[in-house]
Amino acid sequence: MQLKIKKLTEDAIIPKYATNDDAGMDLFAIENVELEPMQRVQVGTGIAMEIPEGHVGLIWDKSGLSHKFGIKTLGGVVDSGYRGEIKIGVINLGKEKYIFEKGHKVAQMIIQKKETPEIIEATELNNSERGEGGFGSTGK
Repeated sequence: MQLKIKKLTEDAIIPKYATNDDAGMDLFAIENVELEPMQRVQVGTGIAMEIPEGHVGLIWDKSGLSHKFGIKTLGGVVDSGYRGEIKIGVINLGKEKYIFEKGHKVAQMIIQKKETPEIIEATELNNSERGEGGFGSTGK
């Protein structure tokens, strides 16, 4: 499989895998962005991509940013038909301002195959062991 990447600005950084075993490729900021506690922003990457048909790009946190600073990604589904700039929604759940500097890693993207099930309206669903038990119903 090939993933076509288009730089929208000359100084954009093409996503890359830090090691051969990484599932996600790193996405980099194209701009400096200050993020106050509990603030949400979009961080531009300066790239667009052509995700192959039948696949999806899923944007996930960088574990270091998430665990050390409370930076979480938001709404990370990139459909194969999208050709605009990849922008990364983030929120700062930490207690201090965080600054994304141009060229720094913001998030990671995993490309994976997607399934498109046939959707069928049903009047009944099969029983299961869990049934209708919701949040916390299986215990601690």
